[in-house]
Amino acid sequence: MEVNTPLDPFPLWTILPLTVGLALLSVELGYRLARNRQLRAQEEKESQVGGMVGATLGLLAFMLAFTFGLAGSRFEDRRQIVLAEANAIGTTYLRTSMIPEPMRTEARNLLREYVAVRLEGVQQPGKLQQSIARSEELQNRLWAQAVAATERERSPMTALFVQSLNEVIDLHATRIMAGLRSRVPGVIWIVLYLLGFLSMVILGYHAGLANSKRPVAAVALILGFSLVLVLIADLDRPGQGMLKVSQQSMIDLRESMQ
Repeated sequence: MEVNTPLDPFPLWTILPLTVGLALLSVELGYRLARNRQLRAQEEKESQVGGMVGATLGLLAFMLAFTFGLAGSRFEDRRQIVLAEANAIGTTYLRTSMIPEPMRTEARNLLREYVAVRLEGVQQPGKLQQSIARSEELQNRLWAQAVAATERERSPMTALFVQSLNEVIDLHATRIMAGLRSRVPGVIWIVLYLLGFLSMVILGYHAGLANSKRPVAAVALILGFSLVLVLIADLDRPGQGMLKVSQQSMIDLRESMQ
């Protein structure tokens, strides 16, 4: 079961314009609020608000860095798990030569199909759940071959095959956890957007107190903030967007097995 976050209902390409629009509205809201207070002769020192703007933007920068680091580390974990799984499957395939026939041929055929199914689930996201179910079915059939080989011939060679197959099965669960369930928590997204909203409101409020026009430099700040958020969302969505975990190790393994 995949873990959902508050941004999942929105396609990646819509997050940038939505974030930019929300931030611009926040700046305008703060600006109008400040101008309204001035019209009512409610004095407020600009210097005090300027310190608050700096502190809030600093906190926002910290949260962005923290969330980016969290998403980036999980992206790297997914990349390492794909490589580890390819190596484990390759080792298991080589060790099939240590088990007797007909289990040897059947295990090799099942491993070839297993690699194809794993690649299909990544390359065609619509078939992900079907791929997971098929992978688990193939694991059961492979384990049955391992049991049959062990019953026929109990030897250290057969034990090595069983050990490597067990590692393949374990990495399946690890990959599901890293790819589908290890996401940036929804509460972090909510806090990040709330903090960004407050920062933009205070920025616009400070501009209103200074009797200046709406700050043009704020547009660059908003674009930078929005682009980083989109990048974090991209890192947090396996199989979507521009940042995808390379499957080259699995592709190379499939070619070597054929």
